[in-house]
Amino acid sequence: MNNYDDIINLPHHVSVKHPRLSKEQRAAQFAPFAALTGYGDAIKETARITEDRIEIDEEEKKKIDNKIIELKSKINDKPKVTITFFIPDIKKSGGEYVTIIGNLRRIDEYNKLLILEDKKKIPIEEIIEIL
Repeated sequence: MNNYDDIINLPHHVSVKHPRLSKEQRAAQFAPFAALTGYGDAIKETARITEDRIEIDEEEKKKIDNKIIELKSKINDKPKVTITFFIPDIKKSGGEYVTIIGNLRRIDEYNKLLILEDKKKIPIEEIIEIL
């Protein structure tokens, strides 16, 4: 005789108090449990690669300054520009270089920014190339 012979052929119990769970609700009971909340995000952040900032020489700085002076004289025409600049990463050292194309709206000399028609603001100190 087996231990469960007395109950093996009994009908399945249906609760009167609790409604039957759907398959999705039953499956949710067995969903993976994240014991270390945020650990996966921390691993992804550590693996994310940033670029080092390029230090440009004085000659390149002069070229950029001259290009800004040239653009300032054409500011009323809202000249189309292609600008490559550095965006520092807020979470770790380094950052990324971005190239954007747009029409120059104005040059904010006080805050040292180039402002495009789409209101993007580019810090002049972070620019490495203007075309």
